[in-house]
Amino acid sequence: MPRSAPLATAALVGAGATALTGTAALIAARVLNGPHRPDLPYTFTPFEMGVEFEQVTFPSEDGTVIRGWWLDVPGSEQVAVVSHGFRGDKSQMLGISTGLFRAGISVLLFDFRGNGDSEDGPQSLGHHEQQDLRAAIGVARERRPDAELGLVGFSMGAAVSILVGAEDPTIARIVADSPFADMHGVVAAAATTARVPGAFAHLVDYATRGLYGYGFSQVRPIDAISRIAPRPLLMFHGTADRTIPVEHAHRLLAQASPSAYLELTEGADHCGSYFADRPGYIASVAAFLRGEELPPSGAVQSR
Repeated sequence: MPRSAPLATAALVGAGATALTGTAALIAARVLNGPHRPDLPYTFTPFEMGVEFEQVTFPSEDGTVIRGWWLDVPGSEQVAVVSHGFRGDKSQMLGISTGLFRAGISVLLFDFRGNGDSEDGPQSLGHHEQQDLRAAIGVARERRPDAELGLVGFSMGAAVSILVGAEDPTIARIVADSPFADMHGVVAAAATTARVPGAFAHLVDYATRGLYGYGFSQVRPIDAISRIAPRPLLMFHGTADRTIPVEHAHRLLAQASPSAYLELTEGADHCGSYFADRPGYIASVAAFLRGEELPPSGAVQSR
């Protein structure tokens, strides 16, 4: 699982040297939305996990070419579309994806635009990426039209899963690990961690609007989460998350319907619930996606 920090701490520290200046805001906006690729393109695939897979390529809604892996379980009754976090890629989702595959669930995992094997396109922190997830859902539905379709997302991918799933009634269930409630809040939290005044987030928002064509107010899972009802939503969050504070999870749950559940992992950092108990995490997610194991209505549980 990626640490997938929505605003890289190093960039914010550098921006803090000239806090609240236009130059610093432009730098931070580019960190959020500008292109970024690792120096070496090598990555693990399902081959390393001993799982057969098919490479898939499909266009996003704006034509950006998206690439992913299809892990097929013939005759499976569930399909999970798995979304990675900010600046991550699909290889970081191999643990949960191959675990669900071995549990009898077909899986489509893919790279958001500008990451992994997918083409560059307009990038963001969960705004443009919604197009990619909707396109991936279309591919999964074409390949298994009779199966229940679920979403599994981490960090930014979790926020995107909430936003997209809320508007698509054909999604049966959603798993969101470490989602943020609103983009402004998570950027402001990153600024505070780097000892940059919280008002800096407003300048980054302004720069993002001018340079990249969207604003933070357009990425607010907290405004969409109630529309997931009555479908089940399972959230995970670490109580020691330094990237997306756990209060985001509590705010989301407060706005969700009773069909939403929150599982807290004591002492875990960002996306750390999986690593705290890999077999247990996979088993819980698989059972949830199959509708076999639902927590008490509106529950908050601790791992």
